[in-house]
Amino acid sequence: MNDINSKKTKLHDWHIHNNAKIVNFSGYAMPLYYSSIIDEHNAVREKVGLFDISHMGSVIVSGNGSKQFLQKVTTNDIESLSAGKAQYSAMCNENGNLIDDFIVYDRECDYLLVFNSINTEKNIRWLFKHNIEDVKIKNQTDKVSILSIQGPSSIDVLRNNLSIDIDELSFYHFQDAQLNGINCMVSRTGYTGELGYEIFSNIKNVIALWEEILNLGKDHGIKPVGLGCRDTLRMEMNYALYGNEINENINPFEAGLGWITSMKKNKFIGRSSLLNLKKKIRKKLVCLVLDEKSIPRSGYQIKKDGKKVGKITSGTMSPSLKKGIGIGFIDINHAKIGNLVKVKVRGNEKNATIINPPFYKEGSLHH
Repeated sequence: MNDINSKKTKLHDWHIHNNAKIVNFSGYAMPLYYSSIIDEHNAVREKVGLFDISHMGSVIVSGNGSKQFLQKVTTNDIESLSAGKAQYSAMCNENGNLIDDFIVYDRECDYLLVFNSINTEKNIRWLFKHNIEDVKIKNQTDKVSILSIQGPSSIDVLRNNLSIDIDELSFYHFQDAQLNGINCMVSRTGYTGELGYEIFSNIKNVIALWEEILNLGKDHGIKPVGLGCRDTLRMEMNYALYGNEINENINPFEAGLGWITSMKKNKFIGRSSLLNLKKKIRKKLVCLVLDEKSIPRSGYQIKKDGKKVGKITSGTMSPSLKKGIGIGFIDINHAKIGNLVKVKVRGNEKNATIINPPFYKEGSLHH
């Protein structure tokens, strides 16, 4: 890929030197894979993989009015956060549709918001537009690097090499730490369905951090892995991807994100629209397994009795199930678990079954 306009992470040269297949992802030149998507997918499911996810947006919200401001602009309840905890949340527009989904970290003196890279600029404009007194919004994306170490052995790679007790770090919690002398913030979060950690550092330390983790992971079968398997891993877990399962025409209830939408809190942007929309849900996100050999792709039609009743938003050949799997929106009347439908694959209708998510149920996430 020779797109000179693509932004590059600090690890770009390392990726090139290690034969990564580079693609443009949200305006960044990112590794799709080093060996192959399936090989890297299996490494994360069985042992451990290391991702460079420094393209994600990092924005700091600080000042006395921060909590009040975040209550206004996010769907989840900020009151349930405390220092050292992270929260999955989203922002809606006035119509109740999704601007982005992201994670909020309560760092005691401020909040760190980690956005999908494609939305960082848009989200910052939105935050500024709705800002209140005593709140500072600062884009730190170019100063922060993020690595993600994922897989059942991720804890073994980090154990005894961190200044904190990794065994004490529970899901969606984080702590400042040093990894063999390198300053970082370690968060027990991820996008794979496996036990894993996301490690934040100053951009100037990230090459040393990356090489140190790969070195520590040698005996545990660690591999550098690309965004290709990040996509297949998240699909097997039915995790939404902005631009596929969520966008500004979809509300949280349709996208299965009602659980991060706190209708109990008084006012947040989009709430009054969502009160009306909740009663009028016409479509629902479902998981489909193809019953014959075929791969559903984004945009393919879902049909029932010859009629189009929905469409696929994400699909792949699942490396773990060895079957074609798809996530898609379907008319609410046909969305029942166990329902048989057809997916139109290049002109042929293939049989599929709606299943209870996730597709992959053996993950080490909550070990």
